Amino acid sequence: MKFLTTTGILFFLCISSFSQENWSHFRGNKLDGHAVDQAYPVHFGEGDHVIWKTAISGLGWSSPVVWDGQIWLTTAAADGKKLSALCLDYSSGQILKEMLLFEPDSIQPIHSTNSYATPTPAVEKGFVYVHFGTYGTACIRTDDFSVVWKRTDLNCQHMQGAASSLFIHRNLLIVHIEGTDNQYIAALDKTTGSTVWKTERPHEFYKDIAPVYRKAYTTPIVVRTGDRDLLISNGSQMCFAYDVLTGSPVWSFWYGYDSTVGMPLSYDGLVFFNSGWIFLENKPNFVKFFAVDPSGNGDVTKTHVKWELDEDVPQITTPVIVDGRIYMVHERGTLTCVDALSGKVIWKDKLRGQFNASPVLAGGNLYIPDVRGTVWIIKPGDRFQPVSENRLEGTIKATPAFVNGNIILRTDSHLYRIGEKEE
Repeated sequence: MKFLTTTGILFFLCISSFSQENWSHFRGNKLDGHAVDQAYPVHFGEGDHVIWKTAISGLGWSSPVVWDGQIWLTTAAADGKKLSALCLDYSSGQILKEMLLFEPDSIQPIHSTNSYATPTPAVEKGFVYVHFGTYGTACIRTDDFSVVWKRTDLNCQHMQGAASSLFIHRNLLIVHIEGTDNQYIAALDKTTGSTVWKTERPHEFYKDIAPVYRKAYTTPIVVRTGDRDLLISNGSQMCFAYDVLTGSPVWSFWYGYDSTVGMPLSYDGLVFFNSGWIFLENKPNFVKFFAVDPSGNGDVTKTHVKWELDEDVPQITTPVIVDGRIYMVHERGTLTCVDALSGKVIWKDKLRGQFNASPVLAGGNLYIPDVRGTVWIIKPGDRFQPVSENRLEGTIKATPAFVNGNIILRTDSHLYRIGEKEE
């Protein structure tokens, strides 16, 4: 049975409010890594197709989101003591507002590759929602930049910093708080910030494992299967499906081991998700990728798995599905094309570099930024078909946004708008 992601349903119901100018979540309006099907630049670099380039203070790896001519992103002081939201004008790149939102009393350490502003905001007409993990979550009115509400009581010990991004579903704002001490998902009333439901990961599966293996950094999706909308969330140890309106658990799938980062996916009646790092004696660390029928109940580990893959599966980056094929880029550069329904590897090749940003389909091509500032463009299909390599200055860990034929791309120091120069 085919199903839609919740964002697909939501945007179908209010499609008139969306346009090519909007990119509302991490990996796009439907959280699937697909841009509106139109032409995007395939050859660019410093001074080439750069409409504007704006310096961004602080450091953050959150992706930009775009709505009605505004670009929003978060940033932080390198030491985490100041956490801010920024709004830029889409046309000019001018910073319209920089808002200091949180100044934590105590700061947790982070991984050397992370930042204190890694979770991506979510935006809709009139409001943007920003999140800094345990340090705070806030709603901002986009017309006058007033703060509607704040929460600082959704807490955990991240150990390596926060990374789970926000997700809007109807009147709910879905927040993941999964640290070494606390692991739960909360649905907030997006209007008031109050908690609608809160569901903890099952203690019986976490109590006997070391705290380091309890944390997770994933962002969920919602799928329609049968007569229910399921929130799919692959945390450490297990993937869970919850009733998105109540938080009640529906099914679980156990894979064990370390924390997860990459998002789940959906296609043609299946959901796809990865485990965290798996550690086996006398074998290098690896990650598994699963295709699962989401129509079950209870423990579906042995009953609903369709196929699995355990070679060159990324832990950090989220794959993208194009015409029934899954394209996944490993953090060390291996690009794999897999048939989504059978799990058969169609082809595999190697890109030079390290990869933290997720691939996006735009204008019929895959855009895959590497950490050192090269954006690789690959044509999807039956074989490896490189299109171009495009070099920018700086480090890229944030997944770009694609709107109206333009690429909104963040490096460690600047935000770029890349496209055809306006007359």
